[in-house]
Amino acid sequence: MTTKTPYGAPIIGIAGWKKSGKTTLSVRLIETFAARGLKVASLKHAHHAFQIDDKETDSARHRQAGAAQVAVVSAARWAMITELNGAPEPNFEEVIAALEPCDIVVVEGYKSAAIPKIEARRTASFTRKPLCDDDPMIIAIAADHEVDGGQLPVFSLSDVEAIADFIDHKLGPLKAVCGEAGAGKSVTRQQAAGANGEKA
Repeated sequence: MTTKTPYGAPIIGIAGWKKSGKTTLSVRLIETFAARGLKVASLKHAHHAFQIDDKETDSARHRQAGAAQVAVVSAARWAMITELNGAPEPNFEEVIAALEPCDIVVVEGYKSAAIPKIEARRTASFTRKPLCDDDPMIIAIAADHEVDGGQLPVFSLSDVEAIADFIDHKLGPLKAVCGEAGAGKSVTRQQAAGANGEKA
């Protein structure tokens, strides 16, 4: 079970079937937490061979020439592109461990990950089968229609402030979670992994 990053930041998942509104909810939660002064990291699982550099860019030409890794750096942002070349995709824990210190991680997708999740539901969803029936890690439901949540709290899918408050109360207080690590405390990935009893 991975409920926090090696640096101690809580992880909240947004899960749902296709067309359930999970991307919109994820984006609005990121905006809300960022507006509250939190450093937010996000993780999105893609079900296809996504492309993050166009075939005409210099970095794409480097990759197509055979570079196993390409780093693209500018004054505004930087990215590292790694070709798997047939190797298995990194698992959820490996990706989480690679993130830098932050205050919260918002994960879209990864329905099977053992992390606390908000289940998104919309009338336009491809299926109405509740995820919470089979996933004890779902802690609340956000829907655009009337829902019987049983023991779970139910929020309007558009009431992002209330959902953010709930996440803060349930997993927080968020601002204090890893502010020390993010403020310049020298913690290596190996030390953080060791503190959690994990292999570096």
